[in-house]
Amino acid sequence: MAKPLQLAYLNHMVSDNPTVSFGFRNVAEDERQTLVNDVFSKAAADYDKMNDLMSSGLHRLWKDDMMTMLNPPKSRPFNVLDVAGGTGDIAFRILDSGVPQTRVTVADISPQMVAEGKKRGEKEGRLDRCTFTVGNAEQLAFENNSFDAYTIAFGIRNVTHIDRALAEAQRVLKPGGRFLCLEFSHLENELAQKAYDAYSFTVIPAVGKVVTGDGQPYRYLVESIRMFPKQEEFAEMIRQAGFARVSYRNLSGGVVAIHSGWKI
Repeated sequence: MAKPLQLAYLNHMVSDNPTVSFGFRNVAEDERQTLVNDVFSKAAADYDKMNDLMSSGLHRLWKDDMMTMLNPPKSRPFNVLDVAGGTGDIAFRILDSGVPQTRVTVADISPQMVAEGKKRGEKEGRLDRCTFTVGNAEQLAFENNSFDAYTIAFGIRNVTHIDRALAEAQRVLKPGGRFLCLEFSHLENELAQKAYDAYSFTVIPAVGKVVTGDGQPYRYLVESIRMFPKQEEFAEMIRQAGFARVSYRNLSGGVVAIHSGWKI
């Protein structure tokens, strides 16, 4: 039997080295972000192409629904922070939906994803209204009350501490600002969920390997979907972060959900 001093040491080691999920396995808390960064460094060049293949193009419709909910004003400037949006897919939709004075700042922790977005933005002539930055969702480099809206699409499940990311979203939004999160979620029908899981765990990593030469990043992405909180649980986390009028809308039977909240 361990002596009291040994037990104290073991407890100290446990408390100093907490673990968190990385897909279906646990890793040291301070290692998770590095592992996530590695996934996206490998996936960056083919990220948008893989979104089309993985969702059969449905991600475009889901993002259009998100834009409809955001509804950028047509009569005044609108300042949006798009987090984990490195390739610019959401940011450019926002610019197209708003007035010419609408501006979007993209913050993504992956330099490779940001580089892809900048490349696309330069090609499409959008960098005058869209700024790309490397930044951590859990510790944003922006002042309090800076943005009219905060968007994040298929990114919040990749942060280590979701509660911290939500707190940062609440902090940087202006009073009256809106939080919108588009994320893979959980199907309402149990049989459909099983069929979707079977597809996800077999087809998506295989397609990823064919397209990019490495299926492992896509296996993590599928596992991270299954580990993400269910709709009502995530909605409660948003409420706990201080948002009001929290709601969510399921799309495609719950394959994805759009969560909404307002800063009051």
